Order: sequence, then C-alpha cells, then structure tokens
Amino acid sequence: MRYKYDAKTDILVLKLSDGKPDFGEQKGNVITHFTKNGSPVEIEILDASRTARKIIGIITKATKHMAAVSR
Repeated sequence: MRYKYDAKTDILVLKLSDGKPDFGEQKGNVITHFTKNGSPVEIEILDASRTARKIIGIITKATKHMAAVSR
C-alpha cells in the first residue's frame, strides 16, 4: 500500500493496488475507487486532517474503554 497526502487540498490518497479504477463510490468524505470487478484499488479521504482527528478520538475512547473493562 502506498499513500500520498496533499496539504493544499487536505486529501489523503491510499493506493491499495496497481489496478485501474473503473468507478468510485462516495460516502461522506471518503471516496473508494473500484475495478470493474468490484475490487477496491484506491481510497481518497477528503478533509483528511479533521477525519484523522476523529479516528484518533474514536480509537482513544475504545482503548480506554477496553482497559477499564479488562480490569
């Protein structure tokens, strides 16, 4: 997997394979590009810095919760 971040546009692109994307689907600020067979080849995350902060917050909460439950 390769990735590229563009600070000007705040877009993170995750390249999952070397396949050629034939179509894409957008859900919120995430666009997933697929081959004609439906295999994902690339993921674009729009507004990536804000999305990353949300993901980190979710992971942090879950980690704290799991630590409390395992005590």
